[in-house]
Amino acid sequence: MSKITKKRSLKIATLAITIGTTTLLGSCASVSTELSKPIKIDGSSTVYPISQEIVKELQAQATNKSIEQSDISVNFSGTGGGFKKFCAGEIEIAAASRPILSEEMQACNNAQIRYIELPIAFDALTIVVNSQNNWAQNLTIEELKKIWEPEAEDKITNWQQVRASFPDRPLQLYGPDKESGTYDYFTEAIDGARGASRQDYTASEDDEVIVNGIRNNPNAMGYLGFSYYEQHTDKLKSVAIDSGKGAIIPSRETVETAQYQPLSRPLFIYVNAQAAQDNPALQTFVEAYLEKAPEIVSKVGYIPLPEEGYRLAKIHFERGKVGTVFEGKSEFNLTIGELLRKQAKF
Repeated sequence: MSKITKKRSLKIATLAITIGTTTLLGSCASVSTELSKPIKIDGSSTVYPISQEIVKELQAQATNKSIEQSDISVNFSGTGGGFKKFCAGEIEIAAASRPILSEEMQACNNAQIRYIELPIAFDALTIVVNSQNNWAQNLTIEELKKIWEPEAEDKITNWQQVRASFPDRPLQLYGPDKESGTYDYFTEAIDGARGASRQDYTASEDDEVIVNGIRNNPNAMGYLGFSYYEQHTDKLKSVAIDSGKGAIIPSRETVETAQYQPLSRPLFIYVNAQAAQDNPALQTFVEAYLEKAPEIVSKVGYIPLPEEGYRLAKIHFERGKVGTVFEGKSEFNLTIGELLRKQAKF
């Protein structure tokens, strides 16, 4: 693929923007957009706050003096749901909380969809309990497996079954659904196989549903992206995880120092390479996304990559570097430094 054409004169700040189903731009909405194509982002609910906030900031800068305009929509249907749409050519950008899987790579290949993989942040997949929970200060990986493995279904239903010192209280679980990249990552990291999980829990692709379920139930536990925990620290408590080297609480510092393992993971956007080549507005939007990502990632509660990470992402995008640095699966205990080395060698 040839290098993506640079259009520095295009002002991304003037795009007409839609978030979900809500039109945010008023004065520019009546300006003709016949010459530009919509930009549709879908996929991970974990990545959603990053994309949503970036689009909001671009909307706030909008004027009517645009050279070119485009409607931008940001939705979430889970990482798996996003890749289904992406590989069917229905969206231009897939947001993902795990790398693209082998079967998704094959689906894109069958549809002749080439993709540019752009890491944008790191996340601490967070185990959370209700703020009234005063017993589960920490859990081991083995205890998490005991709770969530398929064999636990209809059997591990009480906190005391997890650890004898825990109280005799019902254990009620909340988590992502099967379309979620967080579900894929967690089940493989904890239970040893992607999708290996008990199913007798309240599942949702919407992290706010998980948050509300746990905040309203003193006996509840669940897992979600760090940003959603950060937004609700008044009602939720994070649980320190012991993977054999002592209990570690999720935080920016413990992710950056590679202590919070194996639940630290990179977050991505995947861009349709041909669409980016054909649509200058999409080119400029992705450039603006990478430019704003360090600030926005921190703002919404995730861990930004080092400057070198975004520099490499920009180079790959400008060169139209298609493919993935992974092998169709997640990598566990991956550090930020290791991710950067993968990018540099790609």
